[in-house]
Amino acid sequence: MNALHFARRCWHAAHQLSSRLAAAGIGAAVLVSACGGGGPAMSVNPPPTGTAVVTVTDMPGDFLSYMVNIVSLKLTRSDGTTVETVPATTTVDFAQLVNLSEVLSAQQVPQGSYTGVALTLDYSAAKIVIDNGAGGITVPAANIINGATNNPLVSPNNQLTVTLQLPSGTPLVITSGTVSHLALDFNLSASNTVAPSSIDSSTMASAVVVTVNPVLVASLMPDLTRPIRVRGPLVSVTNTASQTSYTVTVFPFFTDKDDGMGQVVVNTTATTAFTINGTSATGNAGLTALAALPAGTMTLALGTFDTTAKAFTATQVFAGTSVPGAGLDSVEGTVVARSGEVLTVMNPFFQPRDGGGISGGQVASSAMSGSNMGGTMGAGAEFGPFARQVMVTVAATTMVSEDGQTGTFGPQDISVGQHLQAFGTFGTDMSASPTLDASSGSVRLMVTRAWGQFSSAASGVVTMNLQALDGLPPAAFNFAGTGSMGNDASASAYTVSVPAALTLPTLSAGAPLAFNGFVTAFGSAPPDFAASTLVDLTTANAHLDLEWAPPGPAAPFVAPLSATSVMMTQTMVQSAAEHVIFIGPVKEDPGSVSAGLSFVPNAASSHMIFAIGHRSNWQFQVYTTFSDFITALGGDLNGTTQLMRVEAAGPYDPSTGVMSVSFMAVVLSD
Repeated sequence: MNALHFARRCWHAAHQLSSRLAAAGIGAAVLVSACGGGGPAMSVNPPPTGTAVVTVTDMPGDFLSYMVNIVSLKLTRSDGTTVETVPATTTVDFAQLVNLSEVLSAQQVPQGSYTGVALTLDYSAAKIVIDNGAGGITVPAANIINGATNNPLVSPNNQLTVTLQLPSGTPLVITSGTVSHLALDFNLSASNTVAPSSIDSSTMASAVVVTVNPVLVASLMPDLTRPIRVRGPLVSVTNTASQTSYTVTVFPFFTDKDDGMGQVVVNTTATTAFTINGTSATGNAGLTALAALPAGTMTLALGTFDTTAKAFTATQVFAGTSVPGAGLDSVEGTVVARSGEVLTVMNPFFQPRDGGGISGGQVASSAMSGSNMGGTMGAGAEFGPFARQVMVTVAATTMVSEDGQTGTFGPQDISVGQHLQAFGTFGTDMSASPTLDASSGSVRLMVTRAWGQFSSAASGVVTMNLQALDGLPPAAFNFAGTGSMGNDASASAYTVSVPAALTLPTLSAGAPLAFNGFVTAFGSAPPDFAASTLVDLTTANAHLDLEWAPPGPAAPFVAPLSATSVMMTQTMVQSAAEHVIFIGPVKEDPGSVSAGLSFVPNAASSHMIFAIGHRSNWQFQVYTTFSDFITALGGDLNGTTQLMRVEAAGPYDPSTGVMSVSFMAVVLSD
């Protein structure tokens, strides 16, 4: 029996024991530890193991859905030993990971220094939906193309393996009995080219082609700008003076069975917010309510991983029917209109009560009744070809909670522009369009972002010209009924209440600004929006995409390359077939700046990732310093290798063309 098989056998034995202890009312708050003794007699003691917590996230792209299967994730130790950390096929929708990271596995692996990662994706059942602004376009399977071979990613050539080398001198170190973290980022924008580049409601699905050239980067440091999500059934709860936590078996994404992904301890604090079966509680009261649930109850936690303490701590915990796919049908999206007790929710993401996930852009009856998504939609629910919107019904009996807020909330708190997750029962209306009845269910109001241009400020209220609300343009919303005495919200004069604790910078008319918060209760505006935080646009990440048609430039940067700054001329930027920067909803053209485009390291960032990819074999080298990245890039650009793509994130100054990057990945032709 090799070390990995022993570790898996050990894990299953521990899982069975913990389940029996939980059933007997005996809690255990430990990550699955290595089996030291007490097992069958062996001539050689098994090697010690530690826990490798692997999370996966994504940067934005033009997709409503991007569902593929992860069939393998291997770690390579410095001595060449490989360890499989994903023992079963796992379906993931990368489009749902833009604002968070998901714990993919928490496997026991032999201790050592791990320097390489290999991720294998399977596109045989891929569901890719492009956002065309009017329902989404599901890309035909034959139009999903392998960028290396230019052939469709269909059977038998439906798998892609991306390998990467971790930064020199900073391997993933696994030690006995401890927890280490590896964060993977599958960059949707960099990994996929959509043709035609401009898609609208008139574009036919047969004309849309997605070419896949996967870009994967990794970091040992979690991205603190996004929460980490841990999903899985409850194993046990510990509530003592020295420890408040609970343990779950990891069920990532849409998993509905124990596939051996490991266990994680979720630490809680006095301020952790709990929502259990639609009811809210905080701190010890929430943990006590969680402890009253039977083992096996589905849970979902959002929080952070402390690399020093090697521990995960939750800021929010959901359990029972408050978890999507755990007893009630659910839909997540943006309220674009309200009439009485009926909400119109746009860009919905559906999760059936018995598991699985369906994007609104692919809600076909065949998908709903099929088993490949892991669930059914309830009695009589057979939706039409597309579901850009879903009608959600609420009532006085609907339980309503608001993320991070205390107090009593009700259906009247749900207004136009609010991002939410609703739980209830799926159905269809007379035209076979999807519906969700949340009358006896619950609604979770989630933090929403409002973008605009500054107009004025007085008495704690900012008036702005609304540019986007929850990522949607003002034209998407019907604000009828949002205001009292007929004072409905207006996009051209959208008002935001700003608490005294938020200090506004000096702004001139037309200056961009953004707030995070919640839409004012329906019928209660003005103000139209209640801010909780101000987005600092001087440090907010812009996202750059440059892509050249083959063969690409062999000398794209101005020589000589510098360890502190590199630049492209305006002509070089304009030569890219795609050259665009997005700052929130605002689109900028880096090719319009006469000084060209300069890249400098973002000195204010504590999370730096740089990568060089090679298109011929999808191998990536990852770096944690800009200087190491540029040195390696200078060696790779040897006059015969061409630059194919640049993806970068960081603050951007459109007046100077300078981008302060905390993330930058280049893809070369070799």
